[in-house]
Amino acid sequence: MGAKLSFNVLGKGVHFVFASQSATRGWVSVFDPAGATEIQRVELERTPLQFTEDRVLFQGFVQDIKAGARYGFRADGPYAPDKGLWFDPDKLLTDPYAIEIDRPYQYHWRLAAKRNEGADTAALMPKAIVVAMPEPLSPQPPLFQPGGLIYELNVRSFTKLHPDVPEAQRGTVAALAHPAIIEHLRRLGVSAVELMPITASIDERHLPPLGLSNAWGYNPVTFMALDPRLAPGGLAELRDTVAALREAGIGTILDLVFNHTGESDRFGPTLSLRGLDAQAYYRHEPDGRLANDTGTGNTVACDQPVVREMVLDTLRHFVRHAGVDGFRFDLAPVLGRVDGTFESQAPLLQAIAGDPLLAARVLIAEPWDIGPGGYQLGNFSRSFLEWNDRYRDDVRRFWRGDAGTIGALATRLAGSSDVFARAGQGTSRTVNFIAVHDGMTLADLVAYEEKHNEANGEQNRDGHGDNLSWNNGVEGGTDDASIVGARLGDQRALLATLFASRGTIMLTAGDEFGRTQDGNNNAYAQDNAITWLDWAGRDQALERYAAALSALRRAVPALSDTRFLSGQPQAGSDVPDVAWLTESGAPLGEVDWNDARRHRLAMVLGGAGDGRLAVVVNGDRRQCVFTLPERTGFRWHAAIEAADGGGDLSRPVPGRTVVFMIERKASGRTRSGKDKG
Repeated sequence: MGAKLSFNVLGKGVHFVFASQSATRGWVSVFDPAGATEIQRVELERTPLQFTEDRVLFQGFVQDIKAGARYGFRADGPYAPDKGLWFDPDKLLTDPYAIEIDRPYQYHWRLAAKRNEGADTAALMPKAIVVAMPEPLSPQPPLFQPGGLIYELNVRSFTKLHPDVPEAQRGTVAALAHPAIIEHLRRLGVSAVELMPITASIDERHLPPLGLSNAWGYNPVTFMALDPRLAPGGLAELRDTVAALREAGIGTILDLVFNHTGESDRFGPTLSLRGLDAQAYYRHEPDGRLANDTGTGNTVACDQPVVREMVLDTLRHFVRHAGVDGFRFDLAPVLGRVDGTFESQAPLLQAIAGDPLLAARVLIAEPWDIGPGGYQLGNFSRSFLEWNDRYRDDVRRFWRGDAGTIGALATRLAGSSDVFARAGQGTSRTVNFIAVHDGMTLADLVAYEEKHNEANGEQNRDGHGDNLSWNNGVEGGTDDASIVGARLGDQRALLATLFASRGTIMLTAGDEFGRTQDGNNNAYAQDNAITWLDWAGRDQALERYAAALSALRRAVPALSDTRFLSGQPQAGSDVPDVAWLTESGAPLGEVDWNDARRHRLAMVLGGAGDGRLAVVVNGDRRQCVFTLPERTGFRWHAAIEAADGGGDLSRPVPGRTVVFMIERKASGRTRSGKDKG
């Protein structure tokens, strides 16, 4: 694959290599085709490299093996965990550059045993597989462009219950290429799917005793090897699926975790990086403890040269050999921490943004971690889009009915200039979302005031306690028709707000048809019906409405435009790019903006062809007559057909409703003198 630290298939054998500054000895263990018996152990030569930053490689050539061989590394050196030294030759270690592994990881206490106390762990570990890499794909520009619709999905839960997908294929990457799935994505107008982690992960050690497993995958061991449960066909399966989606006009974004690994805290298992060189791969506090800016027990040292190289090689690998559009970076400030402090121009972030292969890719930051100075919304460079939790919170507050939220709603609809217009930036880098994988689903937001995480086995202590949610009168499930109707209306209003928001938007799979997790806002350990999408029971009317919203957004570029609004006409137009109006059609004044009780406005956008688009928001519980200003030669029409769930202004707008109106040129007069249309 061309990376300096990867294996290389050469003629009659394979060249193996790993980096470690602190190890004194290293080996590659080769296993039989079943990965059960170690058939060869070859000591690797310790090779200090000149003109590098104290780089030491362990490398060697093993003859008479080829692609398909199973292997792992071992390393020896000092054992002093309090000083970040964990060497133990009894621990079989996964190659950080492994492309495929032969089985999933499974937690066992012996993987975390102290040196000389756990015996050889080879029988407990997956084996890396030597892979003959395919020819790199010809570079193609990303299909996804800022302002599009990202569809976040968990590969396993998305198709686990889909009736049209063959049972053997459900829950895999390959299932995403099934015609029924592609048709759903196209009907919804998805610009790119964002796949929650598909690299191989391990369960947190507290889960197996509870009969639970990690369903999300945010606990990787290494960064390139795909999870064989999700991609049993390996890299080729991902490559083929990305190609099928691309053929349908849909890009693929990978959610990657470079901030921590499943080796956890000092009591966690030794699986790869810890056993090779924990001092180099993980950040440590001055007293020797593992830094924990991630809440998982460890933090990857992204300011170390060996880590920077590994991250860049991983990103290039997925572009070259899978053809992905780009990446979402989990807890992205970790990638920008230098000596523990976030820097927007940190070496790794600069290297990603400046790399010839990566610079044109879609780069999305989750701009927070839990370390000091970890909240960095708006502070990444212009190369990165950013998840916008202020959008999420302000939209939820408005629709919950909180006072004094009308100004914040307008700011979020308009692209969050307060966050992203810094340093003279003229376009928004926001990724707007209301619900994502962590937190309540869209349907649960309007049905539960409190989290209900009892199924996670932690007495409901886990998960965020302040969800800005509401239940419409009853907590959880109910047969009360009025409450069910109110909840459906609230889901429609939330979806309409999302699709009416300028900048990139993101929808989590199933929220378009009312998925529920029964109030669980931290369902990472629920690989079961709590997270599996119920395709048979989906709300198809809500789904049609979401599709209609998406179609309108694609038809009216003003909705997806990432430029900040000025209130002045754009070039070539004679109408302002935006007007903010009261229900009477008058401009919102200072008194209106400061009215804490106000929950109504109309956002009238220019750039809807020759006319304008009005987003009419009635967040009050009372119905209201809205009036829009008329222009000579134009008439207002409903922008979404009634059959798809749309409304108009011919009658009072019901409470807690969003209506879209579009202005079109009047069609002239008939011979009878009556207006056409």
